[in-house]
Amino acid sequence: MSAAPLVAIDTLTISLPSADGQRLFPVREVSLEIGRGDIVGLAGESGSGKTITALSLLGLLPPGGRMSGRIDFEGRDLVGLGPAEISAVRGRDIAMVFQDPMTALHPMLSIERQLTEHLRHHRGVDAKAARERAIELLELVRIPDAATALRRYPHQFSGGMRQRIAIAMALCCGPKLLIADEPTTALDVTVQAGILRLLQRLRTELGLSVLLITHDMGVMSALTDRVAVMYAGRIVEQGMRGDVLGRPRHPYTYGLLGALPHDRGEEMVLRPLEGTPPAIGALPQGCPFHPRCQFAQPVCRTAEPALRTVAPGRAIACTIDPLGEMAA
Repeated sequence: MSAAPLVAIDTLTISLPSADGQRLFPVREVSLEIGRGDIVGLAGESGSGKTITALSLLGLLPPGGRMSGRIDFEGRDLVGLGPAEISAVRGRDIAMVFQDPMTALHPMLSIERQLTEHLRHHRGVDAKAARERAIELLELVRIPDAATALRRYPHQFSGGMRQRIAIAMALCCGPKLLIADEPTTALDVTVQAGILRLLQRLRTELGLSVLLITHDMGVMSALTDRVAVMYAGRIVEQGMRGDVLGRPRHPYTYGLLGALPHDRGEEMVLRPLEGTPPAIGALPQGCPFHPRCQFAQPVCRTAEPALRTVAPGRAIACTIDPLGEMAA
């Protein structure tokens, strides 16, 4: 493992234009590191800013989107790169697997066309070499009879097989970082487990770094090394997986975990997380989570807390830290 992280995101802020001409901020001052060979989880409810944070690494912001801060990828700042420069990184050094493989794969093109076209564009190999590499990739992700599978179309595969093909496509050019955006959400539990094992195996065999985006804390606990939890566009807690998921310090993380069904069944009482996340254009004053927080104090309504270190490798954005003693 290298001492320098593969990716170091520093105070990343993303703004988007609104219908009334104002700027909205779906991501605010996010800092996150992804080490070489690490699997880092980014968790939070829908709308918390997870996916757009990941898309910023590929330069795939909506029209009018702007970024500030720094995204250091192997010593190169990705923020501000021109279209041609970021296109050379996208798909080659950083690749992404999306939530629904049926929409990520073109329904009218064969698997061979989709895999080899990607290879020939980024690597400049001839048709024969591209086809041989495509077969290797399908075998790597455990697609049976890879040579025959190349001639088929996405609708001829199950959901789990389509997701494996999407992962193979992302691996075409040997990326150093794989972004997996809810890669198991549309799959049943058995197939989901197979995809998680595949990602773990690829990390081990290829030295691949993975940024895993999910709202499923069970998936997070099964796969990641470190976890960052987002709420209202900011990271509110981050640390090692066992610390964050086993001894949460931020009330939001505590609420997410308390709402999960537990294997002890009736012995555990579920604690539903009441309310909904605020709209990005209507954040409450103070801590954005305070209207939903069971521990909120008057100070929480006046100032938004900064992300601060509370233990080695552990940080939270909470002024009062009500769970500090419980986590000790």
